[in-house]
Amino acid sequence: QVQLVESGGGLVQPGQSLRVSCAASGLRFGDYTMAWFRQAPGKEREFVALKGSRGNTDYANSVKGRFTISRDNAKNMVYLQMNSLKPEDTAVYYCAADRTYPYGSRVPGDYDYWGQGTQITISS
Repeated sequence: QVQLVESGGGLVQPGQSLRVSCAASGLRFGDYTMAWFRQAPGKEREFVALKGSRGNTDYANSVKGRFTISRDNAKNMVYLQMNSLKPEDTAVYYCAADRTYPYGSRVPGDYDYWGQGTQITISS
């Protein structure tokens, strides 16, 4: 079955960097758009970044210029490099996979598979 497993979360101070990873298995990875979403307590799950199966990228305005998404199709991995972290970036970060939209979607409901999430806390 399909599994998405995130890793790399933790507690960091404002201004620092962190990279989270997502290992995918059980799917033809190259056929899927891979995305990161996040959910803060009491808030809706929101789009962060995606890397489409066609190689395109998209970022939420709130992270543009600070976060970089990448994927390694040979290793079935997707990464999110986060720089200049802010307290408002605190959330559970989820990896997601979708095959319907080759250029990806910002809508959580469009995604077929989800990881269990990894907590990222930005605090001094």
